[in-house]
Amino acid sequence: MSRPPFLTLPPRAEAHRLPTSRGDFAAHDAPPAGASRGTVLLVPGFTGSKEDFIALLEPIAAAGYRAVAVDGRGQYESPGPREAAAYAQEELARDVLAQAAALGGRVHLLGHSFGGLVSRAAVLLDASPFRSLTIMSCGPGPIAAEQQARTRLLIDALGQLDKEAVWQEMRKQEPQEPQEPGPVAEPAGLDEFLHRRWTGTAKEQLIAAGRQLTAEPDRTAELAAVPLPKHVLSGRLDYAWPVPSIDAMAKELSAVRTVVEGAGHSPNAERPAETAEALVRFWGRTGPVTA
Repeated sequence: MSRPPFLTLPPRAEAHRLPTSRGDFAAHDAPPAGASRGTVLLVPGFTGSKEDFIALLEPIAAAGYRAVAVDGRGQYESPGPREAAAYAQEELARDVLAQAAALGGRVHLLGHSFGGLVSRAAVLLDASPFRSLTIMSCGPGPIAAEQQARTRLLIDALGQLDKEAVWQEMRKQEPQEPQEPGPVAEPAGLDEFLHRRWTGTAKEQLIAAGRQLTAEPDRTAELAAVPLPKHVLSGRLDYAWPVPSIDAMAKELSAVRTVVEGAGHSPNAERPAETAEALVRFWGRTGPVTA
């Protein structure tokens, strides 16, 4: 899971609920500095939340973009149903479409890890609300075989134990995820936040997302046919998808490709300044905001 480098919102940002046609979603929202160059919608990954993007809010807003990070349905501070069918990928994708509509449409969409799969599904349903798509630390199909095995174990545990028991077992097995060290020391209270986020996320959401990660079909050819500017960004290392598979996906998509040096699976948290710079550079290539 992503480990945010800090937990306090920057002065420019605020926490609120984003009302949409499909319900309200917890959000962090940073308005642009000066004239607006557009809006960015940030979709987090498996076991993640809007806080995974907290270090990107200020540099994105400083570049003139409104930055909105959301918790998906059943994810941390967003409510969600207690039935598995509610977390089918198409349902999550339709939530993203509703979020984009609530933000006025024509947004730059970014999905991290599992959020990349959901964002891809949203674009394949309807690309019209988006100005561009960035897929961050996400590959073309299911996660790597080793990670599939671990994820299936997690799904099995969630089916038998409560979330607190699973959390305690996960803690015994740390470190769990090989990744590059962050540029700063971890903030005080991070472990408490990660525990709160885990216990606040619906078990049904975790199980459904885990299953999708282990069985996702390769939809790269479908996405390549969508006439939307695309950007594939990752760290130099990635435990979830082999980087060569991410490279190949980017090539098939004719996407802009960014590799963030010194970052692993979460460039947004591990190297936020470099990641924000690459994102802003890509968005600038898509042209000015149009009505």
